[in-house]
Amino acid sequence: MLLLFTLPKSYFVAATFFSTSCMIGVSYGLGALRPRRPALRSAVLGLVSAAILYAIFYAGAWVVSAFHPFGITSASETSIYSLISSPSNPVYLQVVVLLSDSAGFEAFFRGVLQKRLSGRFGVLAAPAVALLDAVIHLATLNLLWVGATFVTDVVWGITYHYGKGAQSSFASHLVWDIAIFIVRPIG
Repeated sequence: MLLLFTLPKSYFVAATFFSTSCMIGVSYGLGALRPRRPALRSAVLGLVSAAILYAIFYAGAWVVSAFHPFGITSASETSIYSLISSPSNPVYLQVVVLLSDSAGFEAFFRGVLQKRLSGRFGVLAAPAVALLDAVIHLATLNLLWVGATFVTDVVWGITYHYGKGAQSSFASHLVWDIAIFIVRPIG
């Protein structure tokens, strides 16, 4: 994952595919990926979760533009959007990157890490895993990205917990990614 944040930005797409492929491979090797029939309840929970998360980010964008907490401005958002929503990345490539991102992160962070911590910590495993991912994102040197990572991971972790598996968190992650990066970016 650190490759995503330490390589030049021109390698972000390739590094995303490499990183998420590693996460999927590790998750598969550890037995965290088991095919299941798609469940309507999981899809609905994922859509609701994505909508709630989008609303949180909409409110957060207003707070950032109005108050500039910790000196954060909308320029911090632009640097994140530009990695995926770059004009040099056609829309189909953006969708494939976001699909890979959603699959890799949900398989590893929820399917492996959170699943292993859930037995001991229950729903509190969600913020624990979110904190780990946020710490990894410190390598971006972008406070907004670190905070956004924590918030999204908590929501997806709660979605995973109450959805009884990664189908709902994957659906939420993918739908939210497509909404925030392609359909209707906020900022």
